[in-house]
Amino acid sequence: MAKKIIEVKNLRFTYQKDAVKAVDGIDFTVHEGEIFGLLGPSGAGKSTTQKILIRLLKGYEGSISYFGKDLSTYDNTFYEDIGVGFELPVHFSKLTGAENMAFFSKLYKKQVDVGPLLKRVGLYEDKDRLVGEYSKGMKMRLNFVRALLNDPKVLFLDEVTNGLDPKNARIIKDMIREFKEAGGTVILSTHLMNDVEELCDNIAFISSGKIREIATPRALKLKHGRRIVDVEYQHNGQTTTETFELDDIGNNADFLNLIKTREIETIHSGETSLDDIFIKVTGEQIHE
Repeated sequence: MAKKIIEVKNLRFTYQKDAVKAVDGIDFTVHEGEIFGLLGPSGAGKSTTQKILIRLLKGYEGSISYFGKDLSTYDNTFYEDIGVGFELPVHFSKLTGAENMAFFSKLYKKQVDVGPLLKRVGLYEDKDRLVGEYSKGMKMRLNFVRALLNDPKVLFLDEVTNGLDPKNARIIKDMIREFKEAGGTVILSTHLMNDVEELCDNIAFISSGKIREIATPRALKLKHGRRIVDVEYQHNGQTTTETFELDDIGNNADFLNLIKTREIETIHSGETSLDDIFIKVTGEQIHE
């Protein structure tokens, strides 16, 4: 069984000016080589959880272990292990992209060659431009490169593809997947269902500071999905749809007759989207 990287038990946190807990008694475990998703709308508690895990926020209740050791007992060498890419990039706008990466690289004992990373995310040709001239998407991609500068064991990512065009989002997602395949571990906070479905091994639905359900994307769909099959076919020059129960469909005479005698256009299961499942489990909308 994969090694436990992070184990969270009964985690609670309240911001000083708030009466309501931002994180209210959550439990989860992240294993080595896993992409673990915290899925929820703005204000659900997922970003707060991330900030606690990377030791930006203290004063929490409950326990967190990192590689079997209490997180609070680590010194600053902890940051040699991790890479962080949050939604709002922080760079020096009066330095170039290359100068920013050179500065942040010097904060770590272990460093990687940043050139190939900049090429991969499409920023190599702009590395000598001031970051203040970068678009939001360019800053997001530079922020992702920054998270990889120290060859981390664990990546903490928050809305890492939010605002990126499909091409650049695909590049980032491919790099996250490759990081995992090389043995890395990822904790990904997002409200974007496509990212979750494509990347995550396990998902925690988080709402109002509480985790409502944890499972693989497949398990969630099997548990909450509709077990039906929709068949689209041509009839009298028009597309017609018929729906059949998936259970024992191999013995359904109407279904078998239809696929034998009609010009079938599509057959697909009535798979429930993670959007719909999230609403069913939490009662909340997730779109932002």
